[in-house]
Amino acid sequence: MTAPDQPQHLALVHAGQSAHWAAWMSERLSRLGAETSSVLWDPLRRRPDAEDLAGITARPGPIVLVLDDWFLRVDHRRPDAWGDLVRELAPDVRERLVMVSVTASPVPEGLTRLGPVLELRGFRAEVVEARLLAAIGLTPVSDRPVDLSRGRFPDTTWKARNTPRHNSRFTGREAVLAELHEKFTTGGDGARVALHGVQGVGKRHTAIEYVHRHAAEYDTVWWVNAAKRATAREEFAGLADKLGLPVDHGDALPGRIDAVKRALEKRSGWLIVLDGAEEPEEHAAILPEGPGDLLITTTNTLWGGSGAELVELKPFERDESVTFACLRTNRLSRDAAAELADAVQDLPLLLAQTAAWLDSNATVDVAGYLRDLREANPHEIDVSTDGADRTFQMVWGITLNTLRDKHPHAHELLCLLVFFSPDAIPVRLLRTARAADLPDHLAALVAEPSSWNATLRKLSEATSMRLEYDQGPYLDTKVVSALQMHRMFHRFVRLQLSAERQAAASAIACQVLVAADPRDPGDAGNWARYAELIPHLEETGALTSTSPDVRTLVLNCIEYLRVRGEYKEGVRLCRATVDAWTPVSGATDPKVLVASHQLMVMERRLGDYGAAEQLGRQVLAAVTSVPEPGPVQVVRAKNGLAGTLMALGHYEEARSLLADAAALSADALGEEGVPRTLATRSNLAIALGLSGRYEESHELHQAVLRSSIELLGGRSQSTLHAGLHTAWMLRLLGRYGEALDLQEQNSHLHSQVFDKNHSQSLLSQHNLALCRRREGDIGFARLMMKSVLDRLSRRRGPGHPETLLVSTDYAMLLREQGTLDEARELAEDTLGRYRLLLGGHHPYAAGVLDNCALIQRCQGEHEGALARAEEARWRMERALGRQHVWAIGCAMNSASARAATGDLAGAVDLGRDALGRARAEIGERHVLSLNVAAGLAQDLRASGAAEEAEQVHQEALTVLEENLYDKHRQVRYMFEGRRPYWDFEPQTI
Repeated sequence: MTAPDQPQHLALVHAGQSAHWAAWMSERLSRLGAETSSVLWDPLRRRPDAEDLAGITARPGPIVLVLDDWFLRVDHRRPDAWGDLVRELAPDVRERLVMVSVTASPVPEGLTRLGPVLELRGFRAEVVEARLLAAIGLTPVSDRPVDLSRGRFPDTTWKARNTPRHNSRFTGREAVLAELHEKFTTGGDGARVALHGVQGVGKRHTAIEYVHRHAAEYDTVWWVNAAKRATAREEFAGLADKLGLPVDHGDALPGRIDAVKRALEKRSGWLIVLDGAEEPEEHAAILPEGPGDLLITTTNTLWGGSGAELVELKPFERDESVTFACLRTNRLSRDAAAELADAVQDLPLLLAQTAAWLDSNATVDVAGYLRDLREANPHEIDVSTDGADRTFQMVWGITLNTLRDKHPHAHELLCLLVFFSPDAIPVRLLRTARAADLPDHLAALVAEPSSWNATLRKLSEATSMRLEYDQGPYLDTKVVSALQMHRMFHRFVRLQLSAERQAAASAIACQVLVAADPRDPGDAGNWARYAELIPHLEETGALTSTSPDVRTLVLNCIEYLRVRGEYKEGVRLCRATVDAWTPVSGATDPKVLVASHQLMVMERRLGDYGAAEQLGRQVLAAVTSVPEPGPVQVVRAKNGLAGTLMALGHYEEARSLLADAAALSADALGEEGVPRTLATRSNLAIALGLSGRYEESHELHQAVLRSSIELLGGRSQSTLHAGLHTAWMLRLLGRYGEALDLQEQNSHLHSQVFDKNHSQSLLSQHNLALCRRREGDIGFARLMMKSVLDRLSRRRGPGHPETLLVSTDYAMLLREQGTLDEARELAEDTLGRYRLLLGGHHPYAAGVLDNCALIQRCQGEHEGALARAEEARWRMERALGRQHVWAIGCAMNSASARAATGDLAGAVDLGRDALGRARAEIGERHVLSLNVAAGLAQDLRASGAAEEAEQVHQEALTVLEENLYDKHRQVRYMFEGRRPYWDFEPQTI
C-alpha cells in the first residue's frame, strides 16, 4: 500500500545514456501505484524551451533528475547552466527537485549547491530502491517481495558480457537509438536488425551506445568482431565457455558454434552483436536463432534480404556535430565547431580526427586550420592521395604531417601498426616482441612502459583511435592490449609510404607474428592465439614472405584451421598461400607441398572431391618427379590422394596407394612405435574394408589397435579411432557379440576423453547403435541413432557425408521397425543428397538406391521395387565389380524382388550365382553367405526343387547354430522362415 499523502506522479528527467536507469525507476515506482513520466532532455545539445519546462513542471510531484556522466558535463562546458535552470524553474518547483547520481564521477560543486545528491551507483537493487523511495517520500511496502527478475536493474551482473568500453563522450543519435530499441521491443522473439551506413559514420560507436543503454534488459550480451570470418567464428564460439556449456575443448570449432546456437535457441534474454559483418553468406553459420536479439553493423544493405530489418545511420545533424566537436576539444566555440562540421560534411570520423588534432596541437590557430581544410590544395600536402576523397586527404594529411614533425616516434609506430589488421591491432604482441625483431628506437620505446604508454596515448589523441585495455600484472594497473583503427585511415597511411618503407614495416610485422606463434596448433590451449594471429597474415605480408620462419607460421595457422574444422577459411588461406609460394619456390618446395596437401584435405572435407582428386594427383606427381624424393612427403602425398579416392569410391586404387605408403613408411621411418606408420596402416585397413576384404581389414585394425595402446596409451584419439574401426569390422563380419562388447567400452571411453558431441564420439555412438540393433535391442538403437542424426544434422548440415552415413542406417532401422513411410522418406532424401554429392554411379548412391527398393518392396510395390533393385545391382557391379560384397548383397535383394513378382526361375538363377560368389569371396560362414543361402532355399522350395532347397537350408542353419548359437536373433529369424535381406551400410573414411 501507499501512504494517503503519497504523491501520485513523478517526473524522471534523464539523458539518453541513463534511459535504462529511468526505466528501472519507473517500473519500481509504478509498483507502488505512482504514475511516472520520463522526460528525455539533453542539456548539451540545447537549452530547455518553454514546452520542455512545461512538460517537467506542469504536474505536481517530485522531479527526479538522473545525473550521469553526460549531465555532469554541463557543469564543465557551461558553468552557468544549472544556475540558469534553477532560475527558470519556479521557486516552488525547485523544492520538488530530487537529484540522484548513477555515475561514479564526483558531482561538481555547482550541483551540490542546489541540494543534496543521492548516490545510487554501486549498491544492491534492494538498497537502491529503498534509498530512492526515501528520497522522494514514498513508503515501501514491507510485505511486498522485491522482484529482481532478469534485466531490470541496471547494475545487474550478466551471465556473459564482453562488450567494448563505453564511450562516455558519445553524442546524439537519439532518433536512431530509439528506432533500434523500437524494432527490438516490437519485433517479437528473435528480432534481427542491421545498422548500416557508409564508412566513418559511427556505426560501431552507435552499437556500443545501444548496448550500454539497454544491456540491463539482457542476461547475455556478446560482442563479435565480424570483419574477418575466422575471427567472428572463434569469438562467437567463445560464448560457450561463458555460458558454461558442456562442450569439448578438443572438438572442432563448428561443434562449439553449434553448441552455442543450440543454447541460444532454448533461452531468451540475449543480445548478439556482429560488428562489421559485410557479407551475409560468410556469417550464416553463426547467425543465432531463438528468442533473442541480433544487431549487425555493416555497410551492406544485402542483410535486408537475409531476414534483418535495416536501420540507416547517416552523418550527424549539424547540432550533433557541434556538440560532438565541442566535447572533444575545449578550443572550439560553437560557431567554430559548426564551421568545422561544414568543412568535414558532418562525418563523425572526420570530426573526431580534426577535433583530436586541434586538441593535441594547442598552439595552432583554429581559424587557420579551418581555412586550410576549406581552401588548401590537397595535392600540396606531402602525402599520397591515391584517389581518396579530398576532405579525407586534407584532414589526414595534416594529421600525419604533424605527427611526423612533432612526434616522430609516434609516427614511426603508426607506420608499423598499419601493417596489422585495423580491426584489432595487437599492441600486446608488439609489447612482448623480441627486441631483435624491432628497430632500435621502437625496441627502446617498448622496453620503457611509461614512454610506450605515452606514445600510444599520443597516437590515440592525435588520430582519435580507440585503445582497448587488459588487466595488467598488478590489480591496480591496466595495459593497452589492442588499438582499433578505421579502415579508411589505415589504408590512407599505408598508401603514403614508399615501397622501401612498406617492405621494412612488413618484415618487422611478420617477425612480431613469428615471435607470437606458439608452434603447436594441435594444442587447444593455443587456439585463441592462432585465432588472434590469422587476421594479420594478409595485412603483414606474411603470405608473400619467403622467410622460412614466416612460412612455418602460415602453415601452423593453416593446421589450426584444419584441426578446428574451419575448412572454408582453411581453403581460402591455403589457396592464397599456394598461389603466392608456388611461383617463387616451385611446386616441389617442401612447404609448398604441405600447403597443397592441406588444401586437398580441406577441399575433401568440404565435399569438393573432384578438386581434391585433381590436386592430390598433382601433389603426388610433383613429389615423385624429383630425384630421391623424401619418404615423408611421398607417404603424405599417397595418403592424401588415397583418402580422396576412397571418398570417390575408387577403393582398389586407394588400397594400392596405401599399401605402398605403409610399406615405405615402415621401411624409412620404422614399423613399430612410429605414429605416421600407424596412421598409414589404419588408412590401409579402412581401404581394405571398403574393398570388401573384411577379414584382412579387421586383422590390420586390430594390429594397429594393439600398437596404439602400447605407443600412445588406451585413451588417445588414435587408439580410440582404432578401437572403433576394429569393432566396426567385427560387426560387418557377423561377430555381433564381440563387436558389441568392444564397442560398448570404446563408446564409454569416448565419452570420457571427448565430449559426446565430438565428431569421433558421434561415430562411436552410431556404431554402438548398429551393434545393439544386430543384437536385437531395436528400441535402444533407434533412440541413440536418432540422437546422433539430429546432432550431426545441426552441426554438419543434412548433406554432410557423416550425416548421410547415419541417415542411411537410420532409415533401415525404421524399416525394420515397420515405420515404412518415414523410412522411405528419409531413404529417398538421402539418395538424392548422395547423388548430388557423389553422383549416381558412386557405390554409396547405388547402395542407398537398393535400400529404397527394399523399403518399396515392404510397402507392396513389387514391380517398382524390382526395377530399382535391378538398377542398384547393375550400378554396384559396374562401380566395384561382381565379386564385391556389396554387389553380392544387391544380388540377394534382387533375387528376393524377382521372387516377389513371381519370377521364381530368375530368383533361383540369381540366388545360385550370388551364393557361389559369396562363398568364394567371403566364405561360407559369413552371415551374408548364409542369408543368400536361406533366400535361395526359399526360392528353390517355391519352384518345386524341394530336395535341393532342404539341403541348402540345413547347411545354412547348421553353420548358424555352430557360430551364433540357437538363441541368436539371426538364427531365430531364419528358423521362422522369413525372407532374409541385406541393407547397405556406408562406412566411415
